[in-house]
Amino acid sequence: MIRKASFGDASELAWFKSSYSGGTNGESCVEVAMAWFKSSYSSGNDGNSCVEVATTPGTIHVRDSKQTTGPQLAFAPTTWATFLPYATTD
Repeated sequence: MIRKASFGDASELAWFKSSYSGGTNGESCVEVAMAWFKSSYSSGNDGNSCVEVATTPGTIHVRDSKQTTGPQLAFAPTTWATFLPYATTD
C-alpha cells in the first residue's frame, strides 16, 4: 500500500511520545505524528463502518474511525501485507 502524504491541517495528526525519548523529566522528549486515513475498503450501508490506518516505517496502525481514542492494533509491515489480500476479497 502506497499513500502520498498531503500537507494539510496538522491538527488532524495524532501525536505520541517516541519510545526513543530519554530523560527523567521529559527534557529529551521526541514527539512523532501519525496521519490517519480511512481505508478505501471501508464501507457499509450507513457509511459508518470505517477503519482508519496510519503508517510508520516499522508498523501499520489500525483503529475504528468511530472510536479514535479507543484501542488500536499495530502490525509489522510483513504481517499487514499478508493480511491485506484476505481483507480485500469480495
